[in-house]
Amino acid sequence: MREQRSALAFYLHVPFCASRCGYCDFNTYTASELGSDLATISRDTWADYAIREIARARVSAHLAGDDRPLTAVFFGGGTPTQVPAAHLVRVLAELRRQFGFIDEVEVTTEANPDSVDATYLQNLRDGGFTRISFGHQSSASHVLRVLERTHTPGRTWEAIASAHAAGFEHINVDLIYATPGETDDDLRRTLDDVVAAPVDHVSAYSLIVESGTRLAAQVRRGEVPMPDDDIAALRYGIIDERLQAAGLNWYEVSNWATPTGQCQHNLAYWRNHDWWGIGPGAHSHIAGHRWWNAKHPATWAAALTVEDSIIAGEEFIDVDDRRVETIMLGLRLREGLDVADIAPDRLAAAERWHNDGFLDSAAMLGGRLVLTDTGRLLADAIVRDLTS
Repeated sequence: MREQRSALAFYLHVPFCASRCGYCDFNTYTASELGSDLATISRDTWADYAIREIARARVSAHLAGDDRPLTAVFFGGGTPTQVPAAHLVRVLAELRRQFGFIDEVEVTTEANPDSVDATYLQNLRDGGFTRISFGHQSSASHVLRVLERTHTPGRTWEAIASAHAAGFEHINVDLIYATPGETDDDLRRTLDDVVAAPVDHVSAYSLIVESGTRLAAQVRRGEVPMPDDDIAALRYGIIDERLQAAGLNWYEVSNWATPTGQCQHNLAYWRNHDWWGIGPGAHSHIAGHRWWNAKHPATWAAALTVEDSIIAGEEFIDVDDRRVETIMLGLRLREGLDVADIAPDRLAAAERWHNDGFLDSAAMLGGRLVLTDTGRLLADAIVRDLTS
């Protein structure tokens, strides 16, 4: 497996949401879920703790003396825009001061459409944010109700118009498809709205019923049917055809963008580069060492207050594990994998997938493994076969 100079990116986890969506199993908390812990950690104090952790990162054994400027910064959650814009900008400024940024640094925040207004967005843009990702999910009101989303369909496009007017260079829309009750026409109307908006990136994910969520309980009780895999495959085809016709081409199995709209932060993940995670439950990966922070916000904040360890666990990735991760992540990309990344005893398996039409012939001739359109639908199975 060939090594390459790794980029360095930062991820900042903001664990707050106004309400919890029924399908969500992310490490996020409403005010009622935090309860008395709000005295320790809240939307107004999160930035102070994040800045403390950034200072720790700068002098850590991994990054002390590391002169790599950051290529990408991503605020995720949760809903980062539950935190005042000035606080997010303050954290970003501290990252710039401590590490420096490349000239074309990408700075993203996730947002719910109903968590921002024009002034908030302008403050973010003026403070150095270049990219924003809105969780739209669907333009069908009945689908949003199943997902327990709080925004109206039209609010997304108002927020996007405000972000565009504020000068954001890149705007993403997140979609969820194959929700029970969604029809093909619902999805087509959603896609019509997307391609009419000033966005240069779309992420689309098939609904997954995660254990322990309210949606899982509804499925278990028979109140909501389990999403259908065959319907999801058909809907994926509808999405791919419509977006590519509009100039948004797939560059990762679940992501489409214009030629200049690809998300650099996510590419750093998929190319197995280095990233440092700030915040409760955030994961980090530096040179084959992976670790993750204490999950609960109050535990994380308390450890930072007394200068105790915030690390909940760690693992070291050996050569074989790194090969598996390179295949698992890289094969999902349109750029694909170098054949040299595949273990010699799995080359015959790759050839079988190619002969069956799931790996691109022209790419194979050039020494790369690239999924065909039908291969994208079987990406997980192909990865399992190439890594088993």
